[in-house]
Amino acid sequence: MEIVANVLVGLVAALHVYILVLEMFLWQKKPGRGLHGFDPEMARATAPLAANQGLYNGFLAAGLMWGLLAADPTGFRVRVFFLSCVVVAGVFGAVTANRRILFAQALPGALALAAVLAAR
Repeated sequence: MEIVANVLVGLVAALHVYILVLEMFLWQKKPGRGLHGFDPEMARATAPLAANQGLYNGFLAAGLMWGLLAADPTGFRVRVFFLSCVVVAGVFGAVTANRRILFAQALPGALALAAVLAAR
């Protein structure tokens, strides 16, 4: 079960690296604009906000990678903390921005968190 948990944590970290790239570097390009259906003007106006969000997603990814690399009990605690942050951010995003975030961010985080706790 520990291998499954670690793979899921790694996938959630990779997802957040992807979100970082999308929000920080591709926001004004077709992939970023298509995410929210923004026209070029709206993408340009919201690019600083998106870059800030992307940076936070990068911190989540870094924390998850730290949790995978750190020895227990620190690694376990770090994984639980950052996965909990992912779930809370995903739920908040679903409530305040777009319901899809619940499935794209909170659900993978919750599945990984459940696997980490079950592997313990």
